[in-house]
Formats: sequence, structure tokens, C-alpha cells
Amino acid sequence: MSENPVAEVTDATFTEVLGSDVPVLVEFWATWCGPCRMVGPVLEQLAAERAGELAVRKVNADENPETTRSYRVMSLPTMILFSGGEPVETIVGAFPKARIEERLDRALKAPSL
Repeated sequence: MSENPVAEVTDATFTEVLGSDVPVLVEFWATWCGPCRMVGPVLEQLAAERAGELAVRKVNADENPETTRSYRVMSLPTMILFSGGEPVETIVGAFPKARIEERLDRALKAPSL
């Protein structure tokens, strides 16, 4: 499978994130953002390793201002974990894979309210 496991979503296609049967980690990024380029390969690894249990998507913040604004994204990169169509965890900044996985696992294991 040569397809990139981290597909782009836009203002027009963001409903695919909200309607997903599996949790979705969405990275808000921009081409000029150096830390975003550092996080990209980590997210590709996570997407490949957790295929079927976690989807990973990217939103270009410059090209999709409506979605970026509606989730109050102020810094890049910002990663928001959606579960059941709702944001359940927000990670702002570039972190090592282990730290991102720790935050994801903690959020996904948290009991539902």
C-alpha cells in the first residue's frame, strides 16, 4: 500500500473526522511550520502502527481557516484527538513519539463521562 496513511482533510471534508468509527488524531499544520515537519514522520508511524484502531489526518491551517478557527487552534502544530466526533485531547507543539503516544493512550483509556 503506497498511499500515505495520513490523509489531508479540509473545511469541506472535515465531517469524515466527526463521523469516524475509530478515534481520529488531527494535526493542524502549515507549510512554513518547522515543528510541523518534525511531527509529520511521527504521525505517519503512528498511523501505520495503529491502523484500524486510530486514524490520523492533517488540516492545512492556512488553507482551511473555518475548521482551524472553530477548534480555536492558535499555535502550530496542534493535534486534536477526536473520539465519537468530540475533541477529547489537545496536544500543542512538537513532541517525541513516546510523549504523543502517552497522551493518546491516556485520553483513549479515560472513562466516558
